[in-house]
Order: sequence, then C-alpha cells, then structure tokens
Amino acid sequence: MNAKSAISKEIFAPHDERMLGAIQVKRRTKKKIPFLATGGQGEYLTYICLSVICFSICSVTNKKPAQASITKVKQFEGSTSFVRRTQWMLEQLRQVNGIDPNRDSPEFDLLFENAFDQWVANTASEKCTFFQVLHHTCQRYLTDKKPEFINCQSKIMGGNSILHSAADSVTSAVQKASQALNERGERLGRAEEKTEELKNSAQQFAETAHKVRFQWDK
Repeated sequence: MNAKSAISKEIFAPHDERMLGAIQVKRRTKKKIPFLATGGQGEYLTYICLSVICFSICSVTNKKPAQASITKVKQFEGSTSFVRRTQWMLEQLRQVNGIDPNRDSPEFDLLFENAFDQWVANTASEKCTFFQVLHHTCQRYLTDKKPEFINCQSKIMGGNSILHSAADSVTSAVQKASQALNERGERLGRAEEKTEELKNSAQQFAETAHKVRFQWDK
C-alpha cells in the first residue's frame, strides 16, 4: 500500500471522510519554530490532503450537505503511521498561487485566513494534478468566497485538465457504446427484414411448386 492510500485509510476513513487528493511537500522557506516545539521527534514527511465529508440527509432538500477541508498530515522518521496536524475548512482558503504560469514548476503557495505556507512538491506533475483536483473541488463545494487561483497554467483551470480529459473519455465511451448498440440494432433490423423476405420467398416458392404439381397430377 502506498503512502497516499495508507493516509486515506488511516486518517480519513475512520471519520467517514473521503480523501480526494494528496501531495507530498517540503517547505521552500524554513519556518521559525520555538525550541522543542516538535517534541524531539526528528525528521518527517509532510502531505497536504484534500478531503470531503458528507453529513446526514437534509429533510428539505433531500441531499447530503458536504464539507471539504485541507489537512496537513505528517509521518515522522522511523514510524509507519501518520499524524493529522493542522486542518482548514475549504472556505478558509483565500488564494492558490502557482508561482509561474509559463512553465511547469513544483513550487506553490497556499494562503488561508490565518496562515500562509510556501511549498514545493516532489514534481511539477504532482502539483498540477493536485491543483486540478483542488480547483474542481472548490467549484463543486463552494457556493461563494471561492479562492483566487493566480499564476496558474491554463491546463490547471480547465480545458486540458485530467478531470476534463477523464470526463471526455467517459463521454466518448458512452457515445461509442450507444453508436455500437444503434448499429447492432440496425443490423438486427436488416437481418429480420431479410429473414422475412426469405420466408415470403420460400412461401411463394412452395405455393408455386404446389400449383405445378397440381397441374402435373391432372
């Protein structure tokens, strides 16, 4: 089981949360931490995770309201388990900064109501994937006060995103399946027509043969 699957199972699943995406990050700038603030736990890996939790069905709308959040998860050196750290509601996210809209870059910033972090992902590709999921989640679960996405490549905001590509693939597959069914229906229809024609021809031939035989018997 990879780290992201383990985080989903260990951190979010027990609380009926569904993890939508995660990205391993490192700080671009060292944060000033008071002495012994980490409790002497040593080195650690940091993950930024996006999750959603659904509540009970509303009697008025008959829909399950959902609440999305961004959570900082850490794995300390020598440990196989993960620890939930800071968590923000998605509504608290104010700005997502992709740093450079003209090139693939692993650096990005996240600005919340009460926090600002500068991160660098393992690869620009992982950052792009996480941004696409984050942007899609903001559009889906936030009705107002959507965060500002700045200095981001156009493929993150739409158009060529993996989410749109996946949706296009599904749509294409459905269309192809529908076309195949229609073509199959047309072939079956033509086969039925041909069968009916053969049946009529056979019946006419039988009637003609019967008449000829009747003439010869005379």
